[in-house]
Amino acid sequence: MSTVVIDVRPATAKDAVGISEVHDEAWTTAYRGIIPAVTLEKMMARRGPAYWSRLASRGGAGTLVLAFDGEVAGYATLGPNRVKRLAYGGEIYELYLRPTHQGIGLGRRVFREARKALSASRLDGLVVWALEENTQARRFYSALGGIEIARTFEPFGDAKLSKIAFAWR
Repeated sequence: MSTVVIDVRPATAKDAVGISEVHDEAWTTAYRGIIPAVTLEKMMARRGPAYWSRLASRGGAGTLVLAFDGEVAGYATLGPNRVKRLAYGGEIYELYLRPTHQGIGLGRRVFREARKALSASRLDGLVVWALEENTQARRFYSALGGIEIARTFEPFGDAKLSKIAFAWR
């Protein structure tokens, strides 16, 4: 019998290639047909291994990775809430898993650890933004008890897409 080790931990520069791969796989799956193709390709190209290495080298819990049997299978980026008019201290900026690792509770695990990291940094309350057309993300955050608290639009190339803020106290 073999044992699979699943761990959520702060990212290191050694995780950069794995995070970059997860990013590209997850974004392609989540946003194809929502974000215009050329814009999506440009956004993904800016997030290669060098980007993730720089981000991880900052230290702390700003980037968490989900390691599944020694391989990066997901990640979350987090920190202070960027929208000050929303009375929540923390924000999960991104939370993505490889499509092959979705639907089995690993996203919940990353979310839970991100929330703990924000609380440990005294960032109480939490906001996450999701594109309105990303129904999978909206269902995920609703299932975790997120309450819709705000809506806005964001430009993506020639498109202006609606996004929704979910919050937890």
